[in-house]
Amino acid sequence: MKINSIVKFTKIKLLSNVGYQRNIVSLKSLYLDYFTLNEILRTIGRGILDNSSLIREKKILIKPNWVLHNQTSEDELCLRTHDSIILVLLEILMEQKPSSIIIGDAPIQGCAWHKMLSNDFLDKVNGLSDKFKVPVAIKDFRRVTFDPKLNKKEEARNPLSDYIIFDLGKESYLEEISTDESIFRVTDYAPERLAKAHRKGVHKYCISKELFKADLILSLPKVKTHQKTGITCALKNLVGLNGDKDFLPHHRIGGTSFGGDCYPGGNILRLWSEYLLDMANRRQETWTYKLFKTASTICWRLTNPQNVHHLAAAWYGNDTTWRMVLDLNKIAVYGKADGSISNKPQRVLYSLCDGIIGGQGNGPLEPEPLPLGIISLTNDSLINDICMATLMGFNYKKIPLLARPSKIIDWKNTKIFMDNQLIELEELKEYSIKTLPPNGWLGYLK
Repeated sequence: MKINSIVKFTKIKLLSNVGYQRNIVSLKSLYLDYFTLNEILRTIGRGILDNSSLIREKKILIKPNWVLHNQTSEDELCLRTHDSIILVLLEILMEQKPSSIIIGDAPIQGCAWHKMLSNDFLDKVNGLSDKFKVPVAIKDFRRVTFDPKLNKKEEARNPLSDYIIFDLGKESYLEEISTDESIFRVTDYAPERLAKAHRKGVHKYCISKELFKADLILSLPKVKTHQKTGITCALKNLVGLNGDKDFLPHHRIGGTSFGGDCYPGGNILRLWSEYLLDMANRRQETWTYKLFKTASTICWRLTNPQNVHHLAAAWYGNDTTWRMVLDLNKIAVYGKADGSISNKPQRVLYSLCDGIIGGQGNGPLEPEPLPLGIISLTNDSLINDICMATLMGFNYKKIPLLARPSKIIDWKNTKIFMDNQLIELEELKEYSIKTLPPNGWLGYLK
């Protein structure tokens, strides 16, 4: 994760210091206060977001957290990067006259894109584009979508020529847990397709070429809990640069007694439930899909699952997803347009994190609003996410996504600022807020 000797920083703005209390009602009003939000982003982004030499005549990629369309009335606040953050950022950037801006992400395959992006949001984006005469394109990076309720799939939505296939091989974080067998799984995808991309000595990812066309990358994550990785913020947000989930291992089949990491132990009935789910995923768009899916669900329920038992490996023992996330961060920083990995950084990524109202509980898809009350800007995703975990009251050393790479942090060249004041990581604890972990992490993150 070290890029070079450049100072790594995370700048945090505590919104209670500008009159917004740490409760949902107060913080929700900030999203609607365009003027104040504009001033806050200009202040925290000074020297970067208003840097003409960094932005003028440059191609910019904005990567929000657009994981899923609203499922509840609260999702607009805690599920995705709020529209207001994107709109304010666009205005600030456009003042510096970039040549073009791309806003893109790869949501989950069941996300209804048209429901996620409102007409009002699109009209405002177009209005800013016309006002500043800066072209803006909004792109869905997904190659495949699938609606489980309708049992309908759409493949090759974008041509493979829009992507670069990276094979990290033995340099992948996944290599040490890989075998020659088809052990990796991702919910709602056939295992054979995933096995082509990930096995012993082979670890491929399908990365949008927009990453390599851009001169500046701005990631806009939402600060949330995550069932598989503990939290999701700057590191996890880069997963959306991968356009095909057939390249994204999320867990290994079986319980820990069987060499997997889907759940603790070795219940045979749970293993058969996984096999039935595999059979269902092989039969998508056929009448037998729902038959096998129902059989899998029934079989699973008969095992009397507890919080740590979940078919999608939503628990603290998931030893796969965090490795995939770190692989993608390696590609994002060190990846070259020819599909190779350099030993030197190829680009600097900045993350502007929406923690005004974060997400707690069963994130990332079913979060409850968390009045975190912060915005952060960073040039180091790992440092930032350690800060976010601390502000959420979690022990980051219990989160593999953060604990494993934290061993190589050069703390002497790392700066953490709270309201422009230099602060130590330990001091962040006094600003922490009680956060409900995902069910599979309850009682573990202390």
